[in-house]
Amino acid sequence: MVTNPVHGLPFLPGSSFTDTTKTEFHRSQTLGYRNGYAVVRRPTMGIGGDRLYYNQLSQAELDELANKAPILTYGPLKQAPPAEFVPAHVAFDKKVLKFSAYFQEDVPISMEEHYRIRRVNIYYYLEDDSMSVIEPVVENSGIPQGKLIKRQRFTKNDVGDHYHWKDLNRGINLTVYGKTFRIVDCDRFTQDFLESQGIELNPPEKMPLDPYTELRKEPVRKYVTPSDFDQLKQFLTFDKQVLRFYAIWDDTDSLFGECRHYIIHYYLMDDTVEIREVHERNNGRDPFPLLMNRQRMPKVLVENANQNFPQCVLEISDQEVLEWYTAKDFIVGKPLTILGRTFFIYDCDPFTRQFYKDKFGMPDLPPVDVSKKEPPPVKQELPPYNGYGLIEDSAQNCFALIPKAPRKDIVKMLVNDNKVLRYLAALESPIPEDKDRRFVFSYFLATDMISIFEPPVRNSGIIGGKFLGRTKVVKSFSPVDNPIYYGPSDFYIGAVIEVFGHRFVILDTDEYVLKYMESNPSQYSPEALASIQNRIQKQDLPAPELESKQASEDPKAQDLEALIEKIQMRLKDNSCKDNLRETFQIYDKEESGYVDRETFFKICETLNVPVDDSLINELIRLCTHGEGRINYYNFVRAFSN
Repeated sequence: MVTNPVHGLPFLPGSSFTDTTKTEFHRSQTLGYRNGYAVVRRPTMGIGGDRLYYNQLSQAELDELANKAPILTYGPLKQAPPAEFVPAHVAFDKKVLKFSAYFQEDVPISMEEHYRIRRVNIYYYLEDDSMSVIEPVVENSGIPQGKLIKRQRFTKNDVGDHYHWKDLNRGINLTVYGKTFRIVDCDRFTQDFLESQGIELNPPEKMPLDPYTELRKEPVRKYVTPSDFDQLKQFLTFDKQVLRFYAIWDDTDSLFGECRHYIIHYYLMDDTVEIREVHERNNGRDPFPLLMNRQRMPKVLVENANQNFPQCVLEISDQEVLEWYTAKDFIVGKPLTILGRTFFIYDCDPFTRQFYKDKFGMPDLPPVDVSKKEPPPVKQELPPYNGYGLIEDSAQNCFALIPKAPRKDIVKMLVNDNKVLRYLAALESPIPEDKDRRFVFSYFLATDMISIFEPPVRNSGIIGGKFLGRTKVVKSFSPVDNPIYYGPSDFYIGAVIEVFGHRFVILDTDEYVLKYMESNPSQYSPEALASIQNRIQKQDLPAPELESKQASEDPKAQDLEALIEKIQMRLKDNSCKDNLRETFQIYDKEESGYVDRETFFKICETLNVPVDDSLINELIRLCTHGEGRINYYNFVRAFSN
C-alpha cells in the first residue's frame, strides 16, 4: 500500500512511500450488538490499521468558518414550536401549600378562662385553587375538632373574588366566613414554591399559647398531714402491694389427718390477712377458693373480755385486742397460729423477700423443704388361689378396681387359629355303667384350652352332650400358686388325663393329630410316638383281622367270644352261613365290615335268621358299634363250625 505520511507533499509518484510494516488491509467492522440489539457504529480504524480522524480542521479553516454568517448560507432561523400545553390539574397534581395558623375563641361561660387559642392548618390545593381548614385533634379536649371548613374555594370579598395563592403570606390575617385566622408560618415546600414565584415572604411568627392549657400544666398542690400515723397515707403508699407466703397445715397426727398447702396473703395497705387453699387435681375436695376471708387478725386478746357472748357472731373491736398481727410476725421458717390452726411458713415470693430486706433488714429468707419422702412401695402379694376359674383371671381382681382380661399371646392365637386336636378317651371308674362311656377330648392350640364332649348313646341311661366347657386343666401334681396346665405333649394313646377328679384314658386320635405329631416330633416323648406308631400299624390291617386282633387283646371281647361259641353249639343248621356273608358283602360297598341296622334286619329276615332268640339279640347288641352300625363279621362267625 502506498501512503503519504508527510502532510503537504503532493500525492504523486516519487512523493509517496510504501509502508512495508503493514500487513492487515481489511476494513474495520461497523456492525455490532448491544444489549441484544444490532447497532451500527462508526469505524475508528481505516484500511491497513491507520486511525481515522474526524472534524480535524486547520486553524485557517476554523477562522474562515467563524467569519461566515450562517444566515447568508442557510437563510433565517425557523422559530421553535411552542411548548406543549399542560393543564393545571396535571402540573399541580398532589401539590398542596400548608400554612400554620390560629384563631381566638371567646369563652363567656367559664370562670377559669376568658378566651381560647385554637390551632389550625390551612391547606391550599394548587390544582384547583381550593382551600380547607383542619384543626388537629387534641386528646380529652372536650371540643369537636377535625375538619372546620371543608375543601372549597374561599370568597375574598363581597364582589365574589376568591383567594389565590398570591394572597397568602406569613404574618397576615385571613378572614373566612366571619372567622379571622392568623397565619404564623408555613412548611418548606410552601416557602420554596412562593419564593420561586417571586413572592417575598414575611418572617415567621411565634404560635401563642393557650392560657388554660398552661394552667393545667402546673404541678398539683400537695398537702402534708402532721399526724404520726395516717391511714390514708398507708393506703396510698402500699396500695396493691401484697406479701405472699406459702404455708402448710400438718394435721397427720389426728385421725384421717393430712398435710395441706395454703397461700397466705398479707395486704400492706390495711394490715389484713387472707388464706387461700391450694387445690390439686383429683384431690376429691370442692374447689372452694378461700379458707379464711380477708380480715384483720388479732394476735393477743384482752383477758376476760365478753366471755359470756359467743365469739362466732361477735365482731372484735380495738378495745378487745391488745395486739394485731403485723408483717413482722410472718417469718419464713417459723410457725404461725391463726384461729386455732397452726401454719408453718416455708417460702415466699421475690417481692416479699425484697420488702423484708428493705423494711426489716433481713437479707436472706431461705425456703424450707417440706416435701416428705414417699415410703418404699409395698410389694404386692397375691392372696391364695381359691380354686374358682383360672388363676390368671382371679389375679386381675388384685391389680385394678375394675379387672381387665389377662393379656393373650396374639401371635400364638393367629398362628394356631382354628387348630384343634381331638382324642377319643374312656372313663376309668369302678362303676360298671361307666365302662362303656366314651368321650371326645378337644385341645385348642390357640388358647391351650380343653373341652370334653360325650356322644349320646340311645337307651344307655346316661345323658350325653357337653361334659366340660372350654377351659384350661391343671395337672394334679402342680402347685396351686404356680399351676402347670396340660399341653399337647401330654395327650397320646394310652395316656391318663385327670380332669377335676375324673381319670380318662386316651384310646384313639384323629388324622389331624397324627399329622401334627409328625410335623412336631420334638414336643412329644418317645412313649407318645410309639403309641402312635402302634395305632398306625393297626389301622393298616384288614377289618376282619383287626377285629380278631382287638378281640384277643381286649378283655371286654371275651364275652363276645363266649357268646359266639354258645350260638355255634346251639345252632345245628349252618346252611345259611355262606349266603349270609355274601349278602352282607353285597350291601357293604365300602368293605368296612359294617352295615346299618335297618339293612342288617332286612337281610336277616330274608335269610330266615332267628333274630328273636335271646342269644342272637345279645350277639347283635355286642356287635353294635355307635348308633345304628353293626359289625357283621363277628355276627357271621356265630354261624360257622
